[in-house]
Amino acid sequence: MSAPVAQAPRSAPETYVITFHVKADQVARFLALLGPVLDAMRHETSFVRAALHVDPERPHVFQLHETWTDRDDVLNVQLHRPYRQAWHAALDALLAEPRQIAIWTLVRAD
Repeated sequence: MSAPVAQAPRSAPETYVITFHVKADQVARFLALLGPVLDAMRHETSFVRAALHVDPERPHVFQLHETWTDRDDVLNVQLHRPYRQAWHAALDALLAEPRQIAIWTLVRAD
C-alpha cells in the first residue's frame, strides 16, 4: 500500500514559479522593467515573498518565485495592478519564447 500524497490546506500560500527565456539583447531591459514591479508587490496585503533567480549556465534564463496567500486576489486584482502594465506590455518583445508558469504549495521547509 502506498503512502498518501500530502496535500496543502486550501488556505496555504501558493508559489508561482515563472520561467523566462529572455532575448540575450533584452536582459538589461527585462531587469529594469521587472525591478519596479517587484518593489511594488512587496506592499500588497496578500504578498508573502518573491525571489528572482538566474541560470548560472544561461544568463538570459530567469526564474521568478512569487508567493501569495490568495489565488483569487492574484488572478483578479494583482495581475491587473497599474504598476504591472509596462511590464506586461513589453513581455512579447523581451522574451524568446512564452513564459512558463507553474503553481506550487509548500509541503516542507527546513
